[in-house]
Amino acid sequence: MPPPADIVKVAIEWPGAFPKLMEIDQKKPLSAIIKEVCEGWSLGNHENFALQIADATNFYITEKNRNDIKNGSILRLTTSPYQTAVQLHERIQSSSMDAKLEALKDLANASRDITFAQEFINLDGISLLTQMVESGTERYQKLQKIMKPCFGDLLSFTLTAFVELMDHGIVSWDTFSVAFIKKIASYVNKSAMDTAVLQRSLAILESMVLNSQDLYHKVAQEITIGQLIPHLQGTDQDIQTYTIAVINALFLKAPEEKRQTLLMTDCFSICLLLALSAFPKFLLFLSLVSLEIQFNEEMAHQLYVLQVLNFNLLEDRMMTKMDPQDQAQRDIIFELRRIAFDAECEPNNSGSIEKRKSMYTRDYKKLGFINHVNPAVDFTQIPPGMLALDNMLYFARHHQDAYVRIVLENSSREDKHECPFGRSSIELTKMLCEILKVGELPSENCHDFHPMFFTHDRSFEEFFCTCIQLLNKTWKEMRATSEDFNKVMQVVREQIMRALTLKPNSLDQFKSRLQNLSYTEILKIRQSERMNQEDFQSRPILELREKIQPEIMELIKQQRLNRLCEGTCFRKISSRRRQDKFWYCRLSPNHKVLHYGDLEESPQGEVPHDSLQDKLPVADIKAVITGKDCPHMKEKGALKQNKEVLELAFSVLYESDEYLNFIAPDKHEYCVWTDGLNALLGKEMTSEYTKSDMDTLLSMEMKLRLLDLENIQIPEAPPPIPKEPSNYDFVYDCN
Repeated sequence: MPPPADIVKVAIEWPGAFPKLMEIDQKKPLSAIIKEVCEGWSLGNHENFALQIADATNFYITEKNRNDIKNGSILRLTTSPYQTAVQLHERIQSSSMDAKLEALKDLANASRDITFAQEFINLDGISLLTQMVESGTERYQKLQKIMKPCFGDLLSFTLTAFVELMDHGIVSWDTFSVAFIKKIASYVNKSAMDTAVLQRSLAILESMVLNSQDLYHKVAQEITIGQLIPHLQGTDQDIQTYTIAVINALFLKAPEEKRQTLLMTDCFSICLLLALSAFPKFLLFLSLVSLEIQFNEEMAHQLYVLQVLNFNLLEDRMMTKMDPQDQAQRDIIFELRRIAFDAECEPNNSGSIEKRKSMYTRDYKKLGFINHVNPAVDFTQIPPGMLALDNMLYFARHHQDAYVRIVLENSSREDKHECPFGRSSIELTKMLCEILKVGELPSENCHDFHPMFFTHDRSFEEFFCTCIQLLNKTWKEMRATSEDFNKVMQVVREQIMRALTLKPNSLDQFKSRLQNLSYTEILKIRQSERMNQEDFQSRPILELREKIQPEIMELIKQQRLNRLCEGTCFRKISSRRRQDKFWYCRLSPNHKVLHYGDLEESPQGEVPHDSLQDKLPVADIKAVITGKDCPHMKEKGALKQNKEVLELAFSVLYESDEYLNFIAPDKHEYCVWTDGLNALLGKEMTSEYTKSDMDTLLSMEMKLRLLDLENIQIPEAPPPIPKEPSNYDFVYDCN
């Protein structure tokens, strides 16, 4: 007879004694269970004791999380969170450096548990730590030269404990003094600082800026972008990552006018360019996708966020209509006309008004505007609004020869064959904004960025200049007419997208990629793709596909289950992205049990089975739930910034309406696990990766089976069955 569901069998440790095997009744109050354990070891004052998970986390068992205890768990009897907090509160004020250091180390470890953190904060522990940072450590700075390692560790553990305590969201960031901010900023501004101290200080500054607008102003007064840039030129990738995170936070919270100053100055772009040049391995990664696993994804994410913030500065101009009555804006159009037709221009006061209007109308037509009389009307469409005019003016001023050549070259063609520069620039600007997703919020899990946009202080404008010349070249190659405008734009989009997919490291490399993507090459690529599709549309081929498809689906199923047997490390989302905890889950080789357990950090290799204490029989799984229906997503699902997390969330429903909640590290792992779990339940695998794998494997298998029929036309209908012979004398009778 199986044991009652409320009874959990565990082992309980106590220092200096043999562990005890006990049955815990989950219906009893936790205090009664602790009292029973204490009496077993003849310990009085049971209210001063508590139970912990006996692993690296040392999390306390409370009424809220006691249901997480599973059969076979190992617990530890220890002092209560309050008693531990009181002891550590006293120990960290010790006059002995060694005792203080050991106490701060214990505090940094204990502070990860929210139960302990609450008790320590109630003792005004946060204030004590900030006072130690502001003034307490100054007592030891005279000894820093002879005790430098000890001093660095002392400060490092102090800041680590502070970060862990604040990570729980119990105390508001608005409560900290200017003196504390100055002290943290001073650690970042020092050229030679302990790596651990620098890392914690950067993390604190980032949290301050992101969590309080008032603190942003105080931090911005103490630290500048120029002071952060040197940290990017070191060799420690964690420091580089935290530094870019602080830069991103400063940009994100800065007023709009200050963002423009920060991101659009030559000084910042040159500094960032110099910083990026310190990443030879990083640049190699961009060229060789195979190095992706070795690269710090958080670094790529922060650079992606920086890229998004940079491009989002264009949103205001993109969504601003031109005012046809604004003389300053109209002067920009006059400037475009002057640069293009400078030799032909007459003085403004020459001729009659009608003659000048006629001349302007003629020139605006040559410039390719839709409205020849009043080109300002062309820029009232949003997007791209005034951003298109900004791009045109930049091109005319900084690439004057190319601009004049394009305009004059097209104005000398027949009307139907000219490539309208004005209309093309407007539509191209709109297209580039769509490709680069200008105005969209950064994705939480994306690290797809383009290094070429960090190599120039006016990267978007230079990108436009390259693409407008590509458009004119493609127009000539296609021998297009005005009716073909949309077709040309489609080809140009394909050329740009294919070139960006190759991840060029610079704008020059992007141009060379485009050289290999001429209209003729695009036609060849399209033809090849079309032929690959058409070859498999005849009826005999379709019948063969249907016959092979179940075999391929079974192969995909086995691959998914094999991946589940290898296991995956999942992230427990917390308020601080890089302070996340991890847990691991894998399927047993016999496909009958899910093994899972918590981890201190993301594993570098295979996680042994014995470290995964928790089990879930596959037979107990009732359903797999995805997206916003997951219990751990119901509160977060409405938030826009959690859209990407929603797309990676899934839960396993098992007996007693309990859930095992997952947030996949990426879309691929999400598809692998949802497919594998559905396969275990005998349900259909419906993910987009299953469709992609099916198409790829089916196409390969079809080509292999049809290899002997190459250059042989397969008839649509089977050949006719021949008539029966008049006799069967040719048959040899073996009898």
